[in-house]
Amino acid sequence: MPGFRAGPLVVLVLGLLLGALSLLVMLPAAQHLRSFQDGERARATLLTNGPCMTGRCKVAFEVEGRAVVAELPVGSGGRHGSAGTRLTIRYRTDDLRAVATERDLSGGGAAVLTVGSGAAGLFFVVMSVWSAVLARRRPAEPVRGPASRRGGRTAAECPGRGITAARTPPRQVRRPGLPGPVEPGRTPPGGS
Repeated sequence: MPGFRAGPLVVLVLGLLLGALSLLVMLPAAQHLRSFQDGERARATLLTNGPCMTGRCKVAFEVEGRAVVAELPVGSGGRHGSAGTRLTIRYRTDDLRAVATERDLSGGGAAVLTVGSGAAGLFFVVMSVWSAVLARRRPAEPVRGPASRRGGRTAAECPGRGITAARTPPRQVRRPGLPGPVEPGRTPPGGS
């Protein structure tokens, strides 16, 4: 394909992937976290260390004298502390293993990532379209190859294309102790 450039295409694909991440993964995760606003409140103990964004943090709590261990959902915001940290959670009475921390009820880290990846995706799509528009407006560059070195066109046939008709003068060198500049390879007057 003449004039094909891979750069705008790569940027477009990156933008579309970020937009898909935002709409298909992070937005549903944020909505799931918001759905716990009507849940029952309880105090829980964090059982695992590390960030809970991937949904691998477990909490233990009691409901009517019964011990329950549940995983925090994907998109729970940031670090909740180390194992043994006490948290306030919300749970559903019909499914005790579905829980969310109270500070994630607004959407948690999933809401932040939804906005961030969506904005980045939009930025990359706009940049790829803009670079494609600029590439179409740019004039084609002249082909410089063997034909121009063999004298395929004259300077009059290609005005403004970088081909000059004038011959450049030979380089002159000033030698210490001799009068005036001398062309390389020539003997100065009065010299040996």
